[in-house]
Amino acid sequence: MHNIRKVTEDIVWIGGNDRRLALFENVFPIPEGVSYNSYLLKDEKTVLLDTADSAIAGQFFENLEAALGGRTLDYVVINHMEPDHAALLADVLRRYPKAVLVGNAKTFTIVSGFFGLDKAKRMTVKEGDSLVCGKHTLYFYFAPMVHWPEVMVTYDAADKVLFSADAFGSFKSLDGNLFNDEVNYERDWLDEARRYYTNIVGKYGTMVQSALKKLSALDISLICPLHGLIWRSDFSFLLEKYDKWGRYEAESKGVVRLYGCIYGHTENAAEVLATMLSEKGVKDVRVYDSSKTHVSTLISEIFRVKNVVLASSTYNAETYTPMKNLVADMKALAVQNKNFAIIENGSWAPYAKTQMTETLSALKNCTFEEVSLTIRSALKEEQLSALETLAQSLADKAKN
Repeated sequence: MHNIRKVTEDIVWIGGNDRRLALFENVFPIPEGVSYNSYLLKDEKTVLLDTADSAIAGQFFENLEAALGGRTLDYVVINHMEPDHAALLADVLRRYPKAVLVGNAKTFTIVSGFFGLDKAKRMTVKEGDSLVCGKHTLYFYFAPMVHWPEVMVTYDAADKVLFSADAFGSFKSLDGNLFNDEVNYERDWLDEARRYYTNIVGKYGTMVQSALKKLSALDISLICPLHGLIWRSDFSFLLEKYDKWGRYEAESKGVVRLYGCIYGHTENAAEVLATMLSEKGVKDVRVYDSSKTHVSTLISEIFRVKNVVLASSTYNAETYTPMKNLVADMKALAVQNKNFAIIENGSWAPYAKTQMTETLSALKNCTFEEVSLTIRSALKEEQLSALETLAQSLADKAKN
């Protein structure tokens, strides 16, 4: 049975949910699933805006057929060629061979790479080009590297709808509620939206800022992303978050404490420091075990706060493997504007501090606490004063 919902009088959501997939992009855990959003504009011309992942092919085609209501499909706008949105492109053309593909030059390079489709009808658009569909006119604006090079967004001037590709998207399936004002967003969605942004788009903050600047000139009433909720209210909240994330600016001055530990002694130092911070009035303190908590959550938390404590055992004369991978991921995602504190542990040849500091020093606009701590096997009574000094320094930064 089809499952569709009106977005406006002429625009229909025809997407679906995948609650079976364990790892998004075969990397990121999605315990609450993910939605693949697709939209159909019904005017004098019918326009499909992106397809979906092959995992929901059956649902997608039932939805598309029901939404068309016996009409043919005239255009397929390709805002983003990633397979979770374009996997069904060739199948759409087999069912609707007269449909015209709409994309930019880079779009069609990638289309050829995945599908060929060299004989398909194509409309190649440039920045600011338009497509008149009847009373609706669609305008196309490029958003390269948010987060693929061909990405563009589509603006419907009649209903003031922005089809934003992966921008403003989120992990998490849609549980019947389609719009942001139908849910408690801060409680139920914000963490997954942040985790999605920081791990999928986070590296491309400069491009995100350019896109936000370009789109600020548009009069927008609805934002329709390819994952997650449709936004029809409280745009300032959403845009403020994206602006902060795009500038690598922390949402909180709090402290996140990340440790890599083998037998519990480095963990103990993390717990002692967390207690000291709490006693000094820091309310936003979170502690994570890098071996247990997925790196995508750790990256999201690092983006969220200003102060980051990294504590690692030495392992095979290197940083403990989960912490080493985390630090490498931070570098790959261009983490910036953080204050780091380093704690290392090693029974005979501690090396984690040297290695982590070397990698983190390449990050932009980051500082390091003057006090660092080297633990020899287990935290000692005589080291508590140094830990107290570190806690006070972090607390001062967290409260100022």
